[in-house]
Amino acid sequence: MRLQAILWDNDGVLVDTERLFYEANRDLFLPLGLALSEQHFFDWYLADNCGAWHLIEPRLNQAQIEEWRNDRNRRYAARLASEHIPAIEGVAEVLASLSPRLRMGVVTSANREHFEIIHDRLALMPHFEFVLTHESYASSKPSPEPYLLGLERLQLNAADCLVVEDSPRGLQAATAAGIRCIILRNALTRGHDFPGAYRVVDTMPQLLDEIEQLMAEG
Repeated sequence: MRLQAILWDNDGVLVDTERLFYEANRDLFLPLGLALSEQHFFDWYLADNCGAWHLIEPRLNQAQIEEWRNDRNRRYAARLASEHIPAIEGVAEVLASLSPRLRMGVVTSANREHFEIIHDRLALMPHFEFVLTHESYASSKPSPEPYLLGLERLQLNAADCLVVEDSPRGLQAATAAGIRCIILRNALTRGHDFPGAYRVVDTMPQLLDEIEQLMAEG
């Protein structure tokens, strides 16, 4: 089938925010005497969607955990608003090259508030038809629901589309939705092999080359 559309993840794919979100979670758990390592973050946030909340469940009830989660979200929003959040190197050029030829949408697990803070200061959104955030669906990645909703918005079959992701749970979501997935690795995911991915790349030029090859095959 001819490639007609791309669904893009946001954090770690369009914008360089994965480490900032890791630090927001690390700083949250420090007062509780918990040291959240990069490997913990990979295992509990990028490979799975459980977070590190199970570590404090014996001490706090669900209402208290929700308060901590809300506090984390407020702190993260404040950091996003006060710091320069760069786009991934080369992404603007890649999007400009592809958007005249392919339909594109964003499918992210980020909260809408955080997403809007990030992109209010960037110029990437004109390339996309729609954005689906955490509030758009009931079950987040690794559930296929976000990407199935993306297909519904596009009114296309999975075989006509491609997903660009940076995490194991994103890959699992795309695969479960039946969509080919190219992984763009970053500093936090560089050591992972991503079995089951259509391709694994480390730079935007490599990503563009793979997409161009898919388009040529169609």
